[in-house]
Amino acid sequence: QAQLAESGGGLVQAGGSLRLRCLASGGTFSSYHMGWFRQAPGKEREFVAAVSRGGGGKDYHDAVKGRFTISRDSAKNMVYLQMNTLEPEDTAVYYCAATTSDWGSHISEYEYTYWGRGTQVTVST
Repeated sequence: QAQLAESGGGLVQAGGSLRLRCLASGGTFSSYHMGWFRQAPGKEREFVAAVSRGGGGKDYHDAVKGRFTISRDSAKNMVYLQMNTLEPEDTAVYYCAATTSDWGSHISEYEYTYWGRGTQVTVST
């Protein structure tokens, strides 16, 4: 059973950058596809990015393509989300999640079994 812990959130001005980190403990990290989701106030949680268990597959929400980069380090059991050119619309709580479902289901939050508690990202104008 995996436990996930996010860090790296904070307050940043529009146009700035942040790097989120997710440390996985327990379970077998290499067996999980990993995803990042976010939830803004008054909105439903939405898919942001995912990386396959081997690292060769990556996918992004259209709103963050070209600005965000997901990566994983299997030696450290870490997943990262590098966020550049941040916009006020990126303000949300960001969650790390893990799934053993097929890669084809990676954008659905319902396919993820393990979740972190989230880290707040606030982008000011």
